[in-house]
Amino acid sequence: MLLKVEAYYDGEYWCGRGIGEDIFTQGKTLDELMENVREAVSLHLEDRLHRGETLSILLLSETEVRSA
Repeated sequence: MLLKVEAYYDGEYWCGRGIGEDIFTQGKTLDELMENVREAVSLHLEDRLHRGETLSILLLSETEVRSA
C-alpha cells in the first residue's frame, strides 16, 4: 500500500495530513514530522500491518522559492 502525506509549514510547526486517510500530525522540525508521520501511520493502519501488508509512505511538500 502507498500512503501519501501532504507536508506543509504553518509558520510554527511542520504539519502532515494524510491524503485519503484520516491522519494528521505535526512536529517542530521536518525530521520530527517524518518520525511522527511514521508513528501516526503505523497506529492508524496497524491492522493492515499485522496482516503482513507492506506499507510505503510518500511525503509530498510544496516549497516556496523566493527570489534573491
